[in-house]
Amino acid sequence: MHSTSPAPLIREPLHAPVAHLVRGGVVEGIHYGSVVVLGPDGEVELGLGDIEAAFYPRSALKPVQAVAMVRAGLPLDGELLSLTAASHSGEEFHLAGTRRILAMAGLGEDDLRNTPDLPFDPVERDAWVREGRSPSRLAQNCSGKHAAMLYTAKLNGWSLDDYLDPAHPLQRGIAETVEDLTGQRVAQVTVDGCGAPLFAVSLHGLARAAARIASAPSGSPEGRVADAMRVHAEMASGSRRDVAALMRAVPGLLAKDGFEGVQVAAQADGRAVAVKIADGADRARVPVAAAALVAAGVEPGALAEFRGEALLGGGKPVGAVRVVGALEVGGSAVACA
Repeated sequence: MHSTSPAPLIREPLHAPVAHLVRGGVVEGIHYGSVVVLGPDGEVELGLGDIEAAFYPRSALKPVQAVAMVRAGLPLDGELLSLTAASHSGEEFHLAGTRRILAMAGLGEDDLRNTPDLPFDPVERDAWVREGRSPSRLAQNCSGKHAAMLYTAKLNGWSLDDYLDPAHPLQRGIAETVEDLTGQRVAQVTVDGCGAPLFAVSLHGLARAAARIASAPSGSPEGRVADAMRVHAEMASGSRRDVAALMRAVPGLLAKDGFEGVQVAAQADGRAVAVKIADGADRARVPVAAAALVAAGVEPGALAEFRGEALLGGGKPVGAVRVVGALEVGGSAVACA
């Protein structure tokens, strides 16, 4: 176990400008946010905005939740463990994987307590709508995590109906793992979009947790989760998702996104980055994260496809999202031209 610091303060984050939306040479919009880059020794090499305020990592915390379940005896590895840490796209292989986890537990879709939804991926969602299919718990992007939660509870002889209660042994164990890997007490507990408990930590703490998972020895709970996600990146996200493409582009990288503009990524040597875009915009999340990875030592050429989409006018490129401030040193190499 790692030493644990006090909980981060709950306050209005003091975000800083991290990206400009430039159209025809004029700054049309500004994205504020916070960014932290950790070196292999765990020290902060770059900090922008407010990296110590309490915030909700949303689904970027799922690798930590998966580690907690492995520590509690979850026997999954490979693609099914990757699915445990996934915000999946709702593609058929994700649904099939979730069914497999439920079958191992002797359970079915009706035992899930996540919120019914349509698939996250637009292509899959459009197909469901055309076919007249209704939202389902299986299609919702957190179903793999919820199936694994049920399996973990079943293996430990814990109750199933209330597995999402923060007082449940499963959720208490997850909270302990969050505090262990982030190195700080949880500041606040609320409910995530899928219905599971959500823990507030700092951006710094999130980066530290990702670094500890990515650099852990193979065979350890942390190492098993990291290996599963890196090898089965599409299972942790989707075949058309930027986070899977990011892991493919940078060998050995562990990456996870989260709603409201959150991105975390870490390398096997312990270097890590974490990003929070204040307005939750995905269009800034990826370019800012790419610039942060350059600052963390990733070769800029490997990140060329993550420069961000060009801003169009009349169907032609007329602008771009450009990282600003301290990120420009690395970000200039990956900014959309």
